[in-house]
Amino acid sequence: MVSAAAQADPGLAASDQFPEVDSKKGLQVELADDAIALGVRHAAINVDLSRLIAPAAAPGAGDRYLQREHGGRSFAWRTDYLHALEGTIRQLHDGGALVYVILLTYEQPDPRVNQIMLHPDYDPTAPNHLGAWNFRTDDGRAWLAATLDLLAERWSGGEESSGEVAGYIVSNEVNSHWYWHNQGRAGLQQVVADYADAVRLVHTAVRRHAAWPRVYLSLDHHWGIAYPAGGADQCLAGKDFVDAFARCVKQAPGGDFDWHVAYHPYPENLFEPRFWQDKSATAAPDTPRITFKNLEVLTTYLERPELLHDGRPRRVILSEQGFHSPPGEEGETLQAAAYCYAYAKVDRLAGVDAFILHRHIDHPHEGGLNLGLRRRTPGAADSHPKKKIYDCFRAAGTPEWEAASAFALPVVGLESWDEAGR
Repeated sequence: MVSAAAQADPGLAASDQFPEVDSKKGLQVELADDAIALGVRHAAINVDLSRLIAPAAAPGAGDRYLQREHGGRSFAWRTDYLHALEGTIRQLHDGGALVYVILLTYEQPDPRVNQIMLHPDYDPTAPNHLGAWNFRTDDGRAWLAATLDLLAERWSGGEESSGEVAGYIVSNEVNSHWYWHNQGRAGLQQVVADYADAVRLVHTAVRRHAAWPRVYLSLDHHWGIAYPAGGADQCLAGKDFVDAFARCVKQAPGGDFDWHVAYHPYPENLFEPRFWQDKSATAAPDTPRITFKNLEVLTTYLERPELLHDGRPRRVILSEQGFHSPPGEEGETLQAAAYCYAYAKVDRLAGVDAFILHRHIDHPHEGGLNLGLRRRTPGAADSHPKKKIYDCFRAAGTPEWEAASAFALPVVGLESWDEAGR
């Protein structure tokens, strides 16, 4: 995986440039062997920072913990979870994928961990038990700084035993913060200011050990509007969030840095895979939603002068999105056709580096959505049978693509995939 920039300039070290792979095909991986067999080139995995730390570990506690000093203090992390993550990272990296970690802080049974890691205004009545990071206390900042430095050193600093991480996604869908990045009820400026601290911390930790990995903001598909189910102090419009974030980091000590965008362009109705029928995805810069129908609105918006870094637009990855398969054969055909159309469009959109599909396997607790490449049938001889989308996904980015995706053209109303880029 050698970058195009390094090939063009032999004096530029390949290790100092973000690597390139031969397709944009990606997956939030559950079965690593299967992902490698599918030819996945971009893989995303969740990392729960709260689950990793071990504030109660006694000095010299043995192999259960990794202990070390940072900033004049001693810290400890659980080796069982750390090594499990690193085994997956190494397997996927060795299988030819760029690995992206989604850095999260979930509420834990241990109140001490929650006090350290979760934002002091975290509201335990909010759904999903997923909190904003705690930068309000000295203890929280110290633990987060030590943990991110540890991970950046092990995962992107060249240590052979741990694999390589190409991208660090900071929290999840932060514009809908009440649901996925909870810091209680808060307005735009407060959410952005606290989140900017988190993103800068990750960037600083990564840059201490490597020049090439990227750090990403995480946004859902609400762009010109906020998620309608939430109030003004619970959800924010993605466009407003990006604009405010860019202003915030420029005005802060240290100034601007090379942050990028991890976007989730789900269809406007998560249960309707036919995104090409989305009504709220328009060509306007302030379109209510950005879905696969109007994805080019995002890359065009990021070309605005006030959002550039060193004269270049921020890079985009699509780090979580998928298509529901309604019941029956027709439903699976619609899901597969939607994937084919979306992949053909993303493949032709220069500003997007990766299309990381969610999910690998249907999940029983995802509100009735069936987004997987495989069904979940517990107790059956084949507990994860393939759906029609599976073979389309496998063919994406290969010479088999045209034949495997041809069925989808009349379903989506196109004569050729060249129309997908128009």
